[in-house]
Order: sequence, then structure tokens, then C-alpha cells
Amino acid sequence: MDENNLRFVFRPQSVAVIGASRRKGSIGQALFANILLNGYTGIVYPVNMKAKSVLGVRAYPSVLHIPDEVELAILVVPALAVPAVLAECGQKGIKGAIVISAGFKELGPTGARLEKSVGEKARKYGISLVGPNCFGMINTDKRVRLNTTFGRVMPRHGNIAFVSQSGAVGIAALEYAKSEDVGLSKFISIGNKADVNENDILAYLKDDEETDVILLYLEDLVNPKESMRIAREITSHSTKPKPILAIKSGRTSEGAKAASSHTGALAGSDETYNAFFAQARILRVETINELFARAAALAYQPPPKGSRIAILTNAGGIGIMATDACIRNGLQMAKLTSKTTDDMKKHLPPTASTQNPVDIVGDADEQRYRTTLKLLAADENVDGIISIWTPTLMTSSIDIARTIADVGKNSKKPILGCLQTIGRSKEVREALLKSQIPHYQFPENAARAMAAMAQFAYWSKRPQGKIVKYDDTKPDVVRAIISKAKSRQPVFLSEPEGHEILKAYGLPVPEYRLVKTSEQAIKAAAEIGYPVVLKIVSPQILHKTDAGGVRINITDDAKMRDDFAGLLKTVSNRKPDADIWGVLVQKMALKGTETILGMKRDHQFGPLLMFGLGGILVEVLKDVVFRVAPISDISAESMVTGIKAYRILKGFRGEPPKDTGKIRECLQRLSQLVTDFEEFDEIDINPLLVSEKGKGALVLDARIVLCQS
Repeated sequence: MDENNLRFVFRPQSVAVIGASRRKGSIGQALFANILLNGYTGIVYPVNMKAKSVLGVRAYPSVLHIPDEVELAILVVPALAVPAVLAECGQKGIKGAIVISAGFKELGPTGARLEKSVGEKARKYGISLVGPNCFGMINTDKRVRLNTTFGRVMPRHGNIAFVSQSGAVGIAALEYAKSEDVGLSKFISIGNKADVNENDILAYLKDDEETDVILLYLEDLVNPKESMRIAREITSHSTKPKPILAIKSGRTSEGAKAASSHTGALAGSDETYNAFFAQARILRVETINELFARAAALAYQPPPKGSRIAILTNAGGIGIMATDACIRNGLQMAKLTSKTTDDMKKHLPPTASTQNPVDIVGDADEQRYRTTLKLLAADENVDGIISIWTPTLMTSSIDIARTIADVGKNSKKPILGCLQTIGRSKEVREALLKSQIPHYQFPENAARAMAAMAQFAYWSKRPQGKIVKYDDTKPDVVRAIISKAKSRQPVFLSEPEGHEILKAYGLPVPEYRLVKTSEQAIKAAAEIGYPVVLKIVSPQILHKTDAGGVRINITDDAKMRDDFAGLLKTVSNRKPDADIWGVLVQKMALKGTETILGMKRDHQFGPLLMFGLGGILVEVLKDVVFRVAPISDISAESMVTGIKAYRILKGFRGEPPKDTGKIRECLQRLSQLVTDFEEFDEIDINPLLVSEKGKGALVLDARIVLCQS
């Protein structure tokens, strides 16, 4: 959709409310009243087949009877009537529509068919349609002042836009924003997204001069790849990057089915969205409270240059709690310069702490607070300040709020207020907001908001990265193997075939042979070189270790004969009905760190890559990172450094660092493979054994599952 078409939704010069009502308490009356009484600068027309007027404004039986041009139609009519009313809007030349009416796909197949016809009707007439089943739109711009919702709130003008897929969440968010005095530039409930979706709105807000921060409540995405492209354009803009914060509902594991592979078992829908948000540089939050708390910091304060934070408090315990919260959220405690500490000692009593967190003790007054805050703001080692105040009889919280505001208006560093007062919290907030300083009741909330600012500042300066395309791949080899596997019933790829596929895309696979007898195995070992590993190959045995189908560290011919016979006997006992294709003889790697690379194809996002430490504990520890393919070189780097156990790869307790460069290459090669071939459903490379830095890695075990359709 051309975002210029959304002008008719957000900035119409005339609006028709189809279904405007005289009945008190009806949606049709509440919505019309919101437009009429909130200062809309255009012309509004009520449309009602029976009434002559609505709230004193002349009504028309249909939009076709309105003598003047109409740019936006609001539909509050029964669901079955929507297609016919839209057709009238099309005949009238209306270019924007918001369908408040419910009764569509949320009710099942019949409603879904009705919704499809609504979308088709909108596209036929070139109407940008929001909804159906939505709460409406608000534009607080003084040049527009349009409220097309049926809620109680008209938010004050601000620079934050809120986009909600849920009308109920939108109502709650507007109420909360009002209570916290958070200003909005735009609000829109997109409902069922029969036509206009989140990507269209994001594209419009990207260039909206009134919007500096974008908030999202999402339940799903129409086109994730397009969402990622637009979001990255917004968050990484060269001159004016805009933060995007999102709530995504449906986080629990009950929403996802565990698959047979490690990757499939770990790659639930929530992990997919986490990967998407990380790559799109969208800040994910859990609650409406967090959404607006962090948005206020991002919208009102300058971005920090780094993550070094100073804490100012008049109560030691609260300062310690704030310090813990900062560290937990990835911030650093700034090391104050000697000049700052020396200057503070001149103004503070001996009982005060001049180390960060700075505690000016309980008898502090407004002047002591002001002097210390100014010294912290001037310190070159400080990137941001959390200003805490616990109420005392020495100075009122209002005076401290005014002091913070006064210092803050001249500061180029972000300052967040945390004044722990209940009785006069509204006055405190108003005093701080005069200098655009957000207020937080508790230090943990302030720390999370500061962390969001630091993270976005880092993201916005970080390069986008590039997707590497390796030219030494052999797609014809892969295509032939897939074709052969699909000719089988059931469809199955053996481990040797999987190794051939990985080798065709440059992943490091050790030398191997597929054999039938112990004598063939001895011959293969002579060619490969001892020590070797034996692995059973059977379409019925997916997890070879569980079936007793693995023997390791075979060092000579005699042990080969014994282990070969023992392997077949154990497998026969545990899996008597298994069809044995042979035994894989593979060179044994002696030393390295086990990692796991994987892929699970998501029906919405496509191939989802996974990385973590490997072995049998991966599903227990769940120390893994996901990204949506194709990945850039920067995404590959963030996958490797993003696991908690990255310290092991860096070198730990005297161990040399591992070849993380080879891991990144393997991730990018796997990304190219699964992007080139949609036939792969799941891939497990477990383990990828990583050697010391500069000595590479080896794929020791791999399982590939093809899509069944």
C-alpha cells in the first residue's frame, strides 16, 4: 500500500460516521461525540437512515446523500451490512475507511469469508481500510484533533505513536497514558487487518514528523520479512532513528508443539519472535506499564552515549537497590573522575558517600541535591543519571522535582527521576515534565528505562551488516540428494546424505564411509585412519545413542570387529523392526568444545537458525540463541556472543579461546543453505566440535528432516 493513501485515515478533511446514533450509550453516539467534541478541525457528517440529526448535526440517510466530498468513513453498522456500505463509500469516492463493526474472522469460517469480501471490496474501490473489529484512530495534532474511537480518553499531544491489534488493549493503554500524563501523536487500533496492516502503519509513521517513538501491541504479523525491513529502516535511520517498542502476546510454550529434534523442541513461537525483534532492532517489553515507562524515557530524553550510569540518592538502601537493578539490566556503574569526587567532598558532609552510587544522606536539602546533581551531569565518565529521592522533612519532594527539572533542562545527558512519594506524585510528575524528565516510582523501573535507552542508542549506531553469499556451494548436488530422498516412502535423508549436503555448502565434515560388514569397516578405517567412530544408519532410528547405535574411540582392527558386532546386536535388541541401511565409519575428532547449530522452518517466518553449546544437555540448559534466516555477518556474531556460555568460547580458566570465526562462517553457510532450499524442515548439527582459535571446527553428527509436503 502507498502510505500516502493513509493520509485519508490520519488527516482527513471530512469524516462521515455511518451508524452515528441518537441512542444514549451506543457506540455510534459515543464515537460521533468524540469527533464532534474534541476539536476536530474538519467537517463531520452523521449518517443514519432514520434520524434527522445526531447531537444537533444534520444527518444523512447514506453517504451518497452527502452533498460535499468525504475523505474518511467510519462504519458502525452490522457486520453483514459492511460490504454494501463500503460499495456506497466507493461510489462516493471515499478513500479511507475505519470499520469498527465486529463479527468477522474472530467468529469462525463464516465470518472469515465475510471479512475476505470486505477486503476485496476495499481494494476494488481503492479504499485504505482499517479493521474490521477495531477501536478506531486518534490524531492529536492540533491541525487535525481527530478522535474516531468510542473510548473516554483524548490523550494530550505528544511524540509517541501507539499501534494496537487489540481494541481492548488499546483502551487500557489510552487510560494508562492519560493517568501517567504521557502524550501521544497517534493512536490506531488495526483490528483484524483485512486491508491495512502493521507494515502499512509503520511505513506511514516512519516519515511522520509528529512521531519520535512507536509502540506496538501485536498478536501476529502479516508479512514478517517486510516488517523487519521497515522496522530496520525506522530504527537505523541515518539522521533520525525512531525507537520501536513492542508487546507480543502468546509467550507461553503451550502455543507451540515440540518436535523430534533439539531445534524443533526449543524453537517455539516466542523464540521466533524474540529473534525477529532482535534483528529488527525492536525493544520487546512485557506489560503496558513497561511499554509507556520506557517510551517516555526514549521520547523525552537525549540518548546516552554509553551505558555508564550514575545514581544520586539520599538513602543508601535505595541506592543499592538501584545499583543492582542497573547491573541486572546490562548497565555499568560509572567510575567518577577524581575531580568530581573532590568537588563533592567540598559540599557534602563526611557521612556522605562520594562513590557511585552517590549517597548525600537523609538530612540533605534541595541545595545539596542540586550541587551534587550538577557535578554528576558534568562528569565526563557519566552517560546518564538516575536521580532518586526518598521523602524527608528536610525538603519537599516538589522542590527536589523542580531542582531535577532545572538541572535537566540544560543537560545533554539523560536524567530520569525516581521520587518515591505517593501523596503528591501528580505534582511531582508535572514538575519534572516541564523539562521533559520522566518520573518513576521505583528505581527498578528507572533502571529498565535507562537500559532501553542505552540499548537503542547502541543499535541505532550499529551498522546493518551484510549477508555473505558463498560462491563455492554446489546446489545441484543438494538438489539431486533431495530428489532421491523424496522418492522414498516415507521421505528420509540418511546421515551420510546429510553430510554430503552440508559438504556441498562448505560446512566442515570429517571423512567417512558407509559400510555393511566389519571387514568393510576395517578397510574404511585404514583409509580414514584410526581412531574412528561407528554410527548406525536407519530411517527408524533418529536418536542413535538412545538405540545403542554409536561406538566411539575405535583404535584398531580387533576393537573394530568387537564394536561392530556389539553395535548391531544392541540395535537389534532395542529396535528389532528397524531397517538397517548400514554403519557409518567416521574419523573421530579428539578434542574441542561441543556446540550445536540448527534450523527449524517456521510457517510464518521461514527458516529459523539456532546456536548454542551442544551435547545432550542442550534441551535441559536451553542456552541457545535464534535468528531468522538469512542472517547478516553481524547477526552471526550476535548469535555466537549471545549465549550465556560465551565465556567458555572466549577461553575460560586457562583454556585457549575457541575458533568463533569458524562458527560464524558455519552459521552463515547454513543460513545460505536453508534460504536456497525450502525443502528443509529441520536440521540438527550436534555437535559441531570447535577447536582452538584458527584450527577450525568439525560436524560430528547431523540430522536433516525434509518437509513432507
